[in-house]
Amino acid sequence: MRTHPYLRAYMAGIAAPTAFFVILVCVEKLVHYFPPQAEWFLWFPLAVVPNAFGVWNVLYVLLHPHWHHPIGLHGAAFPFFIAPIGIAFTSMQGILRFGSNALIYFDGAIRVPYFYAAFAPFIGIAVYYLIWKYLVGYLNRIVELPS
Repeated sequence: MRTHPYLRAYMAGIAAPTAFFVILVCVEKLVHYFPPQAEWFLWFPLAVVPNAFGVWNVLYVLLHPHWHHPIGLHGAAFPFFIAPIGIAFTSMQGILRFGSNALIYFDGAIRVPYFYAAFAPFIGIAVYYLIWKYLVGYLNRIVELPS
């Protein structure tokens, strides 16, 4: 299985977030009722995140012969690129507003003080590190790619 390494890397990258979002949408549709504006919040992760995971994994495979770095470290850098895109998307859709002392989601339904929002990048980095180290690394090993 030595042919098409970038296609295999893309497929290994999109597998984890796609499975997660399928389960998330099923739970959202079957168990809870979210208002239509909240459903817009799901479209960004459903459309962009799996594809971005795939492209990020292709970048890892492309860089691996020249720069040997752990896949977990590579995944931990991913939030620095995807978070600004997500913030811009939710701001343009009117889901997120920046208040004087808090982030305001869904016209005031959720308020996150800036103090708490300061910890979000650290949590995101840790979560993405673990996802990439264990899930994407495992999938890369299955399709015989560097992990």
